[in-house]
Formats: sequence, structure tokens, C-alpha cells
Amino acid sequence: MPEIMPDTRVRRGTARLAAAFQRLRRDPAAIAALALLATFALLALLAPLVAPYDPLAQPDPVALQNRPPSWAHPLGTDPFSRDVLSRVLYGARVSLGVGVLAAVLSTTLGAAYGAIAAWVGGLADSAMMRLVDACLGIPRVLVLLAVVALWGRVSTLALVLLLAGTGWFATSRLARAEVRALRERDFVHAARALGTSEPRLLVRHVAPHLVPPLLVAATLAVGNVIALEAGLSYLGLGVQPPAASWGSVMQDGADYVTTAWWTTAAPGVLIVLTVLAVNILGDGLRDALDPRE
Repeated sequence: MPEIMPDTRVRRGTARLAAAFQRLRRDPAAIAALALLATFALLALLAPLVAPYDPLAQPDPVALQNRPPSWAHPLGTDPFSRDVLSRVLYGARVSLGVGVLAAVLSTTLGAAYGAIAAWVGGLADSAMMRLVDACLGIPRVLVLLAVVALWGRVSTLALVLLLAGTGWFATSRLARAEVRALRERDFVHAARALGTSEPRLLVRHVAPHLVPPLLVAATLAVGNVIALEAGLSYLGLGVQPPAASWGSVMQDGADYVTTAWWTTAAPGVLIVLTVLAVNILGDGLRDALDPRE
């Protein structure tokens, strides 16, 4: 029986994923959002091939400063004569990369913390959750601004770690609630009766059930992180110039909004579209993975 159970669990998991995919395919809004995000990701990966210019090149800071959109520069140029389209394409690599990496790290950390707290229970669980409550009581933006301001210039990796380290608290509460409900299920008691150790029981039998809600949480977190990174970079506290991210491209044209609106409009529209698409996809995944919702 122990040899058959893993295969049965795999087949059931595959069947659930196939059914969820079929439900997702019937959601036109989620499919459109997924296609839009895939397009942005593909353009970001192919930026060296599709970008018309070097994003750092300043060919003529006088003659080409703040030039409006044209055939030579489809999205115009910025105050330093750099091509906005090229900087937006390369900036997508940073903005999307930071968003995905920080969301994955924060979701993983929150899931592990919440699952351990729920599995241990008792005073340890209470103490761990009170710490989470205290962290949730402090505005995330305030913490980010304070840390970055005290730290000074931060690298992209440090920015990812900072965003991940301040974004896992709500996920830990979600994971804790799920594990508390799962630990009293019959399959957990059966596995424990068969002699399964507690760590193996948590990792092999309980953790797979956390994937659907955590996948939705991670998807929604990507949009939140992209918006936060753009805000920090716009304030000059995130990705440092001359590197391009959508927020830093907007900051380049902040002083010329009325005369050279294209510098801020292009990355601003992309940020809005990306966050909107991520939220629509997250809602679609939630409905597909848990039809009861």
C-alpha cells in the first residue's frame, strides 16, 4: 500500500490540475491577461534583439533631448536623448524580474513560517503569530522608505530581498489557516498511524494542498511588488540610474511631464496594464483552482 499511495496521489493531483486548466481556459479575461503578461515577458527576454538602440546611449543630449515620438524613436526620447522604447524594453526585464523574484521569495518564506507555526501549535504558534500581527501593523511603504533611506543606494538584489522580506506576513496567515484545517483531516491521521514522521508528514502530505491558494497569493503579489518597485524607483530610492526600470524611466521625465509627456506615459501605461493583468489572472486562478469560490 505505501508504494501505491504516491502514484494515486500523483494521478489525483494531475487530474485536479487538468480540470483547473480547463476551467481557466473558459475564462476569457484570465486568458487575455495571461497572453498580455506572456507578451511583456517575451519582449523583456528579447530586449537585446528588439530594442532599436542601446538603452544607455546618449547620442546627442542637445539636439535629441525630449524629442516627440517619431519613426526613428517610436516612443520619443528622454531628457538625456536616450530612446524611451529601448529603455522601456530593458526596464521590463528589471521590473518584471524584481516582481517575480520578490513575490516567489516572500510567498515561500510566508508559507514556511505559517505552516510551521500551525503545525507546532500551542505557545509557539501564538508567539509567532503575534510577531506577524505586529509587523502587519506597520505600513509596508513606511518600512521600505525608512530602510532604503537609511541604507542609501541599494543594488537590485538588495531591493528584491527587501521587498520579499517585507511582504510575507499576510501569506503566513493564509498558510497557517490552511494547515490548521488540514492537520485534522483523515489522511493526516492515517499517515501518522502508518509511522510517517512529522516533518515528512508536513512536507509530503500537507504542503501539496497549499499550492493552489499560495499560487494565487504569489500571482497577486507580483503586481503589488511591481507597483512598489516603480514607486521607489520613481522617488530615486529603488533601481539606481542609469539602469532602467519602469519606475526609473518615469523619474527621468518627471520634470518634463507637461512638455515631454511621452517619457512618463509609456512606462506608466505598462505598469497599469501589468498590474491589472496580474490581478485579473490571480482572480481567474482562484476560481479555477477552487471552484467553490
